[in-house]
Amino acid sequence: MVSIPVLTLKRLPQYLELLQQFQREGQSHVSATRLAEITGVHVTQVRKDLALTGVVGVPKVGHKTAELIEAIKSFLNWNDSSSCFLVGAGHLGSALLGYQELSRKGLSIVAAFDTDPALSGTTVNGVKIYGLDRFANLCRRLHINIGILTVPSEHAQATAQMMIDNGIVAIWNFTPVHLDVPEGVIVENVDMSASLAVLSHRLAEKLHHETKVERSH
Repeated sequence: MVSIPVLTLKRLPQYLELLQQFQREGQSHVSATRLAEITGVHVTQVRKDLALTGVVGVPKVGHKTAELIEAIKSFLNWNDSSSCFLVGAGHLGSALLGYQELSRKGLSIVAAFDTDPALSGTTVNGVKIYGLDRFANLCRRLHINIGILTVPSEHAQATAQMMIDNGIVAIWNFTPVHLDVPEGVIVENVDMSASLAVLSHRLAEKLHHETKVERSH
């Protein structure tokens, strides 16, 4: 399989959201130029990204909206639902259990696990929560490959290792911890702290700029 740039993989869902919006509005065709205008991505890059899906647009007409939607979903493997386990059913974990967009994008959380005895045996948004003692047996029995990590930071590495020891080969890491994993194990970090840092700094810059403008007048 050809290696696809990470930035391209991150842009394709943006295009997909827009295409689905256009489809709801009754637009049968869309141009790369239009997608570029809305996303702020250069039109040449948009064309390169879309070309990877195998769908070819028609000059001065554009791409068929429905066809491009299905092509992107197929390219991202979102048409094929993958089962996964979530470990850490606290506030963040429970929120993810209720996030229906995951199932629409091909990820089905079939079970959750937590060390809190009060949570064991309960159900959150239709997903049953088990104690960690059930993880190994269920993981191997159900042939689970994907794990979502939403535990406290101090337990992140040990929990990740437990996942790997029981056959997990891809971890969606919502903790701020840099995980030490064997070669071949995929880790995708969702670094909310870094994102918040960027947001906070940009806000500070904006407010500082506005204050300077006000003083100049």
